Amino acid sequence: MTHIYNFSAGPAVLPQEVLKQAAAEMLDWHGSGMSVMEMSHRGPEFISIYRQAVADLRELLAIPANYQVLFLQGGGLGENAIVPMNLLGRCAQPATIDFVLSGSWSGKSIKEAARYASVNVAARPAGDAFTSVPPQESWQLTPGAAYLHICTNETIDGVEYNFVPTVQGDTPLVADMSSHILSRQIDVSKYGVIFAGAQKNIGPAGLTLVIVRDDLLGHALPICPSAFDWKIVADNESMYNTPPTYAIYIAGLVFAHLKRQGGVAAMEQRNIDKARLLYAALDFDDFYANRVAPENRSRMNVPFFLRDESLNETFLAGAKARGLLQLKGHKSVGGMRASIYNAMPTEGVQALVDYLNEFAGR
Repeated sequence: MTHIYNFSAGPAVLPQEVLKQAAAEMLDWHGSGMSVMEMSHRGPEFISIYRQAVADLRELLAIPANYQVLFLQGGGLGENAIVPMNLLGRCAQPATIDFVLSGSWSGKSIKEAARYASVNVAARPAGDAFTSVPPQESWQLTPGAAYLHICTNETIDGVEYNFVPTVQGDTPLVADMSSHILSRQIDVSKYGVIFAGAQKNIGPAGLTLVIVRDDLLGHALPICPSAFDWKIVADNESMYNTPPTYAIYIAGLVFAHLKRQGGVAAMEQRNIDKARLLYAALDFDDFYANRVAPENRSRMNVPFFLRDESLNETFLAGAKARGLLQLKGHKSVGGMRASIYNAMPTEGVQALVDYLNEFAGR
């Protein structure tokens, strides 16, 4: 049987070890006689799962004590509304939110935030294409902005930040890290809020992770639903409403797996090596093209185009026959995209590289 490698951008590949453990525990978690799917979120069994997941995530990211870890629902798109509803109350109204437009997802964040406040696009690409992060010296930031929002890895466009922005005064830095969290080391203390949909590097769809500094709690607007008020969620250990219990369980297994692999530092080096391998094949000649500036090329999401795009369907059919799945690019940009998250083994990237070379006749 052909070995399958899934390059989907999300929901995405999970570690085989995690899937096997979840399968083994599906009907009876640790002798409880219950599947995790059946447990009360307030029972001691699930509480232990939840608390271990939080502890492991804190260790993996070295999260300072003055930050809360919240497990929510709504995805990254939901957080585009939840963030302003939680942070705008800190400021005199009307407030302004600063954004850096670096790709499709930051564009979605801007559109949603404009429903709640004035939006200042502090920087944007010089042209129509998203191929780099605008250099910080070009940013036109608002004094006293409610916060500065960035998307540190653009899943669709394959653009990744290679620096942590400097903010003005006490303006909080908010980062959407959905598609590269846990793939590289970060200094959490540089950010006021970090959020991420789980379905890339953490677990199944349906879970959203929020890491928020304590002083940013308790400022929700009156229109914010109580289930999305970070202060209420934090005070109730993410159980003010019924949380996505099974997704939290899988996330916990992934966190434990990452620790066994050597933690985030070890994963970062593997991701550097995988990305270098793939980009070298794409750059070998002009048969393929990745249009992102080299310094901002994503290690997680690698879009590319065939020189002759009439070959796209033939390329995809050949890839599928070799067990290389979900390589079609996002509908908004076309071309191809290989997402090589933490759980994608080096062998999978090498299999893709071998096919790229074969298809190009090298």
